[in-house]
Formats: sequence, structure tokens, C-alpha cells
Amino acid sequence: MEAITNFVSMINGVVWGTPMLIMILGVGLLLTIGLRFMPILKLGTGFKLLWSGRIPDKDKNMKGEISPFNALMTSLSATIGTGNIAGVATAIFIGGPGALFWMWCTALVGMATKFAEAVLAVKYREVDDNGNHVGGPMYYIKNGLGAKWAWLGTAFALFGSLAGFGIGNTVQANSVADALSSNFGVPNWITGVVLMVLVGAVLMGGIKRIADVAGKLVPMMTIFYLAAGVAVLVVYASEIPAAIELILHSAFNPVAAQGGFAGAAVWAAIRFGVARGVFSNEAGLGSAPIAHAAAQTNNPVAQGLVAMLGTFIDTLIVCSITGLAIIVSGAWTSGENGAALTSFAFSHAFPMGNYVVAIALSIFAFTTILGWSFYCEKCVQFLFGIKAIKPFRILWTIVVPLGAVSSLEFIWLLADTLNAMMAIPNLIALALLSPVVFALTREYFLKKRQTDLESQKAK
Repeated sequence: MEAITNFVSMINGVVWGTPMLIMILGVGLLLTIGLRFMPILKLGTGFKLLWSGRIPDKDKNMKGEISPFNALMTSLSATIGTGNIAGVATAIFIGGPGALFWMWCTALVGMATKFAEAVLAVKYREVDDNGNHVGGPMYYIKNGLGAKWAWLGTAFALFGSLAGFGIGNTVQANSVADALSSNFGVPNWITGVVLMVLVGAVLMGGIKRIADVAGKLVPMMTIFYLAAGVAVLVVYASEIPAAIELILHSAFNPVAAQGGFAGAAVWAAIRFGVARGVFSNEAGLGSAPIAHAAAQTNNPVAQGLVAMLGTFIDTLIVCSITGLAIIVSGAWTSGENGAALTSFAFSHAFPMGNYVVAIALSIFAFTTILGWSFYCEKCVQFLFGIKAIKPFRILWTIVVPLGAVSSLEFIWLLADTLNAMMAIPNLIALALLSPVVFALTREYFLKKRQTDLESQKAK
């Protein structure tokens, strides 16, 4: 087992090394410049479309199964989770406060990446034998790049179907069990059984039930967690200017060891800031467009404008609150790591802060299991057809309690490696299909301007 672990560690070091970070930031920058910074400039438009798309459209000509709002919530259900609570803490623990700055940079270019993923997912989606719309990297590689690139789509589906059982299932169940055990004394096996029942009940209803649950739980829990995070910042309000100065300084300068913090080089801040940023918001990973492909829309760009909000909300809002809470409270020098570090920061700001983190982590991890189940299911369906859907759902449900009671150091490592291997085919496809994204975006906004002018003249 040690030899296998060492081998996977070696691959992990390669796939999350400098070339991968350059690919993620490079493709994001290519798309951001090619779109003329549109994702940043049109944030308001995205939120308007999100608000107007919160109710399913009854127009029979509108293609898709779930509302644009619920498509984003399904996507966020898989992204807002351990990455926002444990992932941010780990980035700061290893890379120092400057890691948060590099997470922000990843998110700014990641908005363009997420926009492009959703545009292509809707543009090249298909209808399966059950009459449902399916899409994602495997489909826009197959239908957008042609038969000679089909192997790349198959590779993505293979990596995605395997990675999900780690990062989207067992790891999440283990995080919930650990949080409930350490804070409330709930035995791990009980948590595993309850999670299994809840996950199974939702999963058997397919994407519509997953989207309905995500559409209710994700906004509620995000607001709850953000309110608690803001409360921490209010307690330490006087420390916020110094914390921001520390973040900016640490992003470009080494941080000396202090307290329980071991010290960090600039490269560590960049590497773990970018890696944990991608782990959290999944921009470039190729998972989110699988959910957006099911959205009720006839325009790929409109859904892309909604999709890019996922990165903004996940990293620039939720991760920032977590990171700032850890830094302003001084918890980052405590020597704690992961979710325990975030709990330490919250509990020092107000009584029972650790319980707030435990509850938030549990709900977020539960919705992540649901969101990733859909991603994995579509990868498995791409590889084996719709006959594999029911067996997959049963297997996914059975694996949940196993994750809750197991030691998952190796699973974490393997899942992290497979996540990077998912990103490679997707990033290649995004770069090659970027002209399609640019053309569709120009066409959309040109038509929108013409429509606006005509409506003004009519008045």
C-alpha cells in the first residue's frame, strides 16, 4: 500500500505542479481577455438573469429540465462545501495569508472559465433516451471537436466517474461524521446510516429532486454561514485593514514562522492558493457544466452568465469570509489545520462558533454529495449508457456510510489527483473551442443591444 501511495503522490506532484497551474490560470486569462473582461463587467446582468430564472419556465419550446436558478444551485451544492471551510484553512496553513490573494486571482479568471464551460455545455448538449438533456466536457469535446478528439471526452468521463466517489462522496461523508462526532458526540456509523438514507431518498428522484433540494438548502445555508462569518469580522473589525495588508504583502513575500505557523515561501502561497481555489470553485475542472447543461434555456450565453456567478459566490464571497475570519482572529498562527482551524477562528469570536462551523460543514457536505452524484452519474451514463444509471445510484448510496467510518488519507490523495486529471481534457477543449465561445457571446450581446434600441424607439 505504501508503494501505491508513493506512486499516486508522485503523480499528484506532477499533475498539480507548475504546468497545471499555468494551464488553469492561462486558459482563464485567455478566455477573460478574449471576452474583453465581460464576466467581470457583466456581473449585474448575471444576477438579473439568475433572479428572473428562479422559477421553471412553462414555455414548451424552452429546452431543459430545471430552472437556470436551480442549475446554479445544483452547481453550487457541489462547490460550496469542505473547500470553503477546510480547503481555505489548509491553503492558509501551508501557504500563509498570501494564499487567499491567489485564490482571488484564480476566481477572477475562473469566472470566464466557468462562463465558457456553461456556454459550451448548452451549445453541444444532447437529449438521452429518457428525454433528458445531458451535457458537459465529454459532450462538447465529442460534438465540438469531432471524432478524432472523442478519446479525450472518454478520458474526462472516466476520471470524473472515479474522482466523484472520493472527493464527492466518501470524503464528504467522512467530513460530516468527523464534525458531528467531535462537536456533538454522534457516532460515525450513525451519521453514515442517516446520510445514506437521506442521499438515497433524494437520488432516486433524479436531477429534478436534486435541484429542488439544492435550490432550498444551498441559499439558506450559505446565508447562515455568511452571517456567522460577518459576525466574526465585526468582532475583529479593527484588525481588517492590517489583515488585508498582510494578505497582499504575503502574496509576494515569504512569511516567517510564528506561533504554530511553520512559515511559507511565495511559491507555496501561489500553489496552494490556486490549487485550493480550483478545489473550491471547480472552475476549469469541468464538473459544473454538467449541471448547467440541464438548465431550461435556449441561449447558451444566458446560462453562461448565470453559471459564472458560481465562482464569484463560492470564492470571492464565501471563501473570502472564511479566510478573513481565520486571519483577523489570529487563528492562522495557532497550528490548527483544516476545518479545525476555521472552527478555532469562529469559536474565538463568539460562543458556540465551532457548532456553527460543524452544522454548516455538515449541510454543505451533504449537498456536495448530491451535486457530485449527478456529475458522476452523467459521466457513467456517457461511458455505459442509461442502463447504468440505477446501478450507479445504488452503488453511490451504499458507499456513503463506508466513507463515514473509514480513514481516508489515501482517498483524499487519489481524489485530488483525479480532479487534476479531469481538468486536463477540459482545459484543452476550452482552449480549442474558445473561438466558438467568443462568437456566441458577440452575437448574444449584439442582438441584445439591437433589442434594447428597438424597445427604446417604440417608447
